[in-house]
Amino acid sequence: MTHEDAPEPLRALPSRMLSLLAMYADRLVSEGLAAEDARKWHYAALVALREHGPMSQAELSRRTGVYRSDMVAVVNELEERGHVERAPDPADRRRNVITMTTTGRRHLERLDELISGFQDDLLAPLTGPEREQFSALLARLLAHHSPRNTA
Repeated sequence: MTHEDAPEPLRALPSRMLSLLAMYADRLVSEGLAAEDARKWHYAALVALREHGPMSQAELSRRTGVYRSDMVAVVNELEERGHVERAPDPADRRRNVITMTTTGRRHLERLDELISGFQDDLLAPLTGPEREQFSALLARLLAHHSPRNTA
């Protein structure tokens, strides 16, 4: 069943439309990144490292929303590909500090281009101002429903 085949009351539900669009967006990004031997969590980790610099795996997990147990696998994969280095924290030898490599920076630049293209594909029917408005409205909804605001 396509969205158009659904009964009108279902087609009119914003929650259903958001869900269908989210599934499409996730598939678009996941399949596109897979073609570059990457995953969305790779991208999230590399973006966090670029923005905040070297950090522990636990901090990387907090900043990206990736579960700690999953972050171990993400860092392992990135390290195997030469995109990050893991070294003991001089202040606390029990934890590791993750640092992006030059290869990782170049890889992230390529992923940035891909992600930008996926956004263009996803938002193709919208004009520039409509894209900005749509993004602003989504950000407002997310801020309202974030865990910090629902206590």
